[in-house]
Amino acid sequence: MSVGVWIESTKPKVYTASIGPVVIGTALAAAEAAVRWELLPLILICAVLIQLVSNWTNDLYDFARGADAMGRAGPRRVLAEGLIKPTHLKTAAWAAATVCFLLGMILVYERGWIVLAIGVASLIGAWMYTGGPYSFAYHGLGEAAALFFFGLLGVNGTYFVHTGTISGFSLVMSVSVGMLVANILLVNNIRDAATDAAVGKRTLVALIGTRASKWLYCFSTCVSILLPSFSFLFSRGPIMLLPLLTLIPSVSLMRFVMRNEGRSLNRALVSTGLLLLLFTILNALALVASTRTS
Repeated sequence: MSVGVWIESTKPKVYTASIGPVVIGTALAAAEAAVRWELLPLILICAVLIQLVSNWTNDLYDFARGADAMGRAGPRRVLAEGLIKPTHLKTAAWAAATVCFLLGMILVYERGWIVLAIGVASLIGAWMYTGGPYSFAYHGLGEAAALFFFGLLGVNGTYFVHTGTISGFSLVMSVSVGMLVANILLVNNIRDAATDAAVGKRTLVALIGTRASKWLYCFSTCVSILLPSFSFLFSRGPIMLLPLLTLIPSVSLMRFVMRNEGRSLNRALVSTGLLLLLFTILNALALVASTRTS
């Protein structure tokens, strides 16, 4: 097996889901002049490793349950294509989780047991997305899990490591980031609605229907973009309107999601990750440049 196949297995196009929360949490701390720059590389590495564990365990359990067959609408899966053996991927997932835990202990040493709780919960959540006795993805809770783990825990956890506390600002930003990360899963599940139903994978899309899921995607996109700007406008100044530029590409993306099905939504999957990247950059710039007035 080649290095390229292993890179493909990590799903690098959607790593904004783990990097974005860290950048936002750090930008919030920077706005308060409270960044622990020496800890930032560790936070980033641990966040990416948690997503990597989630991606690999997701592939393992979906493959075992028949949800990832050859010829699927989404990008190919290395297990379904026989490019990597399940035992090798399982070993790699355990190795990534172990490295994440060991590196995370440095952060625990700096900030205490709360960081340990966040890290352990995140690793367990990565496994329970498709594994365990009650997997999130198979019971319509995948998007809620993304909102919680990548949004609430990701942003607030990063902010806490830097500052030793959380704030109203970090809570608002964590909800917005989490909703956009959840949208990556949502559009993925809209695309895979037919194949998921065939193997009994009861995603949120299966529970509320494709049309309602598309409207939820649009609602989440709009709320996530508007919420920080108008929540912070009077306390941090008009620079917080800068992230509203994210609305420009989001309009065409929402229209595309509403009008398309199946394999064509692969484009929307990548574009949703890029939208999160733009949202992250603009909000980080606005936060760092803002001046707290209250």
